[in-house]
Amino acid sequence: MEEQFLRLTTGIPGLDEMLEGGFPYPSTILLAGQTGTGKSTFSLQFLFEGAKKGERGIFFTTLSEPTNWMLRFTSSFKFFNKDLLGKEIIYFDLGPYLKPEFPPQDRFETLLRVIEEKIIEVMPQRIVIDPITVTSLVLKEKYREFLYELSHTLKNWQSVTLLTGESTHTSPFPLDPAYTSDGIIVLYNIEVEMGRKRYIEILKMRGTDHVTGKHLFDITKNGIIVHQGLR
Repeated sequence: MEEQFLRLTTGIPGLDEMLEGGFPYPSTILLAGQTGTGKSTFSLQFLFEGAKKGERGIFFTTLSEPTNWMLRFTSSFKFFNKDLLGKEIIYFDLGPYLKPEFPPQDRFETLLRVIEEKIIEVMPQRIVIDPITVTSLVLKEKYREFLYELSHTLKNWQSVTLLTGESTHTSPFPLDPAYTSDGIIVLYNIEVEMGRKRYIEILKMRGTDHVTGKHLFDITKNGIIVHQGLR
């Protein structure tokens, strides 16, 4: 590519080589896949990669999962470092701001305000919102407007943001967040003969001459590892 972008390494072995060195900075990336494909593992691996380099990160959850519940499944990975939590990596629950008793307009404005206030407080270079698609259930007709405003807010604060979203049998990624994202990565868990194989595909990455097609990846004790060229 003629224009050179500042990039943040992903922390996923094998993936940076497919992305000309990492994610463009700043940018918003949609990470899509069905349940169990590794979206949360990918996201946390991305945050810990930055934390090791002194880059602050925020993990926004929309599911109101307790911190210890997330850590229970993450602590077995070698990239995990509990000393970085609460310091370089902040875990923040957006669930209380998605209460259905408030009208969509109130939730829309409150969510944007809370997210921006937390970003101002932490000043992160890396952000995860997991999963973004939950907000559609409560924001309803305000959902697209929320995604548009959120995208602009995140880029103004100079960060790389991963928005995770559930895919379905009819669509490999949720369409609404895809419209406002600079990149789209899809994780698959495909049944092959008598078993299943995991694949990763970079569908879109602005400003990047990225590798195309589906490539095998594994989830190991070291986290996610991509095997470029293996299909």
